[in-house]
Amino acid sequence: MSTAVSSHTSVAPGTQDRPLRIAVIGSGPAGVYAADMLTKSEQVRDGLVVSIDLFDRYPAPYGLIRYGVAPDHPRIKGIINALYKVLDRGDIRFFGNVDYGTDLSLEDLQKHYDAVIFATGAIKDADLNIPGIELDGSYGGADFVSWYDGHPDVSREWPLTAKEIAVIGNGNVALDVARVLSKHADDMLVTEIPDNVYAGLKASPVTDVHIFGRRGPAQVKFTPMELRELSHSKDVDIVLYEEDFDFDEASDAAVKSNNQIKTMVNTLTNWLVEQEDDAADPTTGASRRLHLHFLHNPVEITGEDGKVTGIKFERTELDGTGNVRGTGEFIDYPVQAVYRSVGYFGSAVPDVEFDHQRGVVTNDGGRVLGADGTHVPGIYATGWIKRGPVGLIGHTKGDALETITHLLADREGLPLATEAAPESVVELLESRGVEFTTWEGWLELDAHEKALGAAASADGTVQRERVKVVPRDEMVSVSRGASIVG
Repeated sequence: MSTAVSSHTSVAPGTQDRPLRIAVIGSGPAGVYAADMLTKSEQVRDGLVVSIDLFDRYPAPYGLIRYGVAPDHPRIKGIINALYKVLDRGDIRFFGNVDYGTDLSLEDLQKHYDAVIFATGAIKDADLNIPGIELDGSYGGADFVSWYDGHPDVSREWPLTAKEIAVIGNGNVALDVARVLSKHADDMLVTEIPDNVYAGLKASPVTDVHIFGRRGPAQVKFTPMELRELSHSKDVDIVLYEEDFDFDEASDAAVKSNNQIKTMVNTLTNWLVEQEDDAADPTTGASRRLHLHFLHNPVEITGEDGKVTGIKFERTELDGTGNVRGTGEFIDYPVQAVYRSVGYFGSAVPDVEFDHQRGVVTNDGGRVLGADGTHVPGIYATGWIKRGPVGLIGHTKGDALETITHLLADREGLPLATEAAPESVVELLESRGVEFTTWEGWLELDAHEKALGAAASADGTVQRERVKVVPRDEMVSVSRGASIVG
């Protein structure tokens, strides 16, 4: 673990002549909320002056909101609007297309900043260790999300050749993946999906998408809004199975004590009742079907010639506590693709101690710890890289508050930056040839994407809000004001 290289002085920074310099690595909700809370803290209201720079490895801001939330998600606009308002105030600088660990090291940051907050999130899929997971046709849900969200560092092609698909997981991401797989491409045109994603979804031959969860309807991890979104897809039937609806004592208690769980259970059971009212034909004859299965534990992905041909599950039953046990009954489903959406997992951060079992930066309440278990002065973490990939936006705000509270409490003992002038980090990046982007550059790219949407809407058949730019070099060129060649 690298230690701070700058020296202490007897006077802590925090004046107009020498603001407290803070770098935040990651411009998703965790990073933006931490920066925002710092600027609105009681200490700042009492006169402390802070200077905050926000860095991101991507040319555009917003992190997982831009590259991890389904484009047809109804809440995405509200979240982006909130982040926009923070960054558009002008008191927080944004540096995009700057890769920590490549363009800037921890030693660099410690020279230019008094404190560093890592908010790098989690973008990789958690492992699912069952036989056959390596077969062609077995994919990570997070990888698929990156593709349909136009992530600049993933292939622009995705093999959508399966007619029958299994999605493993009962969280919001699993529902997003299943909804996008089953939804007709033309219904996605009103979103910001890139043209290559539209073309890929348009050519998909999918007829059936199956979502599988290990536990019962009362134990699902998605939210009511995500669940209701499933019923909004046109020409897609939702299919449920009566044998999957089991409730133990813990389930009943959860329904009675938690309004969110009660809402989801009521929604699911109402769908089941409506389906059973027409038992002869529970579907409307839609061209695609979205099946919801509960009490299924995946045990093996089966295949032939290296390709997925099916998936095997053991039926489970609730044990009275809300957990499940195996029943010894096994079921095979013929599918040609399997998407695992069992959670995200954090990636190691260079020069910072990392808990590889939990996928988080080693920390105590946001104070990053060294190999000896003590706090490394001036180094902090927030968001999923701090606590693991759990919780919603509300958790992220509380998480950021804890971290910045500790940072401000530590401020008189921070190892001070030796090159604290705001322009010095700009000079460093320029000297290294880093084509960084700025907030003003994002406004240019934002306007460009909206113009692409307006141009695509010119024929009047569908109104496209925007068309997301995918290639990194194009994003950088537009953001930096250069002309696009070719």
